[in-house]
Amino acid sequence: QVHLVESGGGLVQTGGSLRLSCAASGRTSDVLNMGWFRQAPGKEREFVAADSWSDGNTYYLDSVEGRFTIFRDNAENTVYLQMNSLKPEDTAVYYCAASPDESHLYYYRETQYDYWGQGTQVTVSS
Repeated sequence: QVHLVESGGGLVQTGGSLRLSCAASGRTSDVLNMGWFRQAPGKEREFVAADSWSDGNTYYLDSVEGRFTIFRDNAENTVYLQMNSLKPEDTAVYYCAASPDESHLYYYRETQYDYWGQGTQVTVSS
């Protein structure tokens, strides 16, 4: 079992930056692939970014590519989401997720992931 805790959310003005953290504990050897999702008010949860150990790639939602970066600190069992040039439409609760599966083909699907954090609020003011 894996426990995930997000942190780093907050209030920022348009164009600002935030770095979200997701710390994993428990059976961290099961944390093979990681993803970030977000859910804005009145909208469905959507994929934001993924770091696939399985294939060595990172993946991004089109609207955040070039602005957001996902990366890991394996020694600390932590995955980060660096968010730059933030826009009001980035406002959402951000969730990290982990999958122990050997494959990470469906990195953009919620059902790919077995473990989820409780979320951290990101608010971007205009």
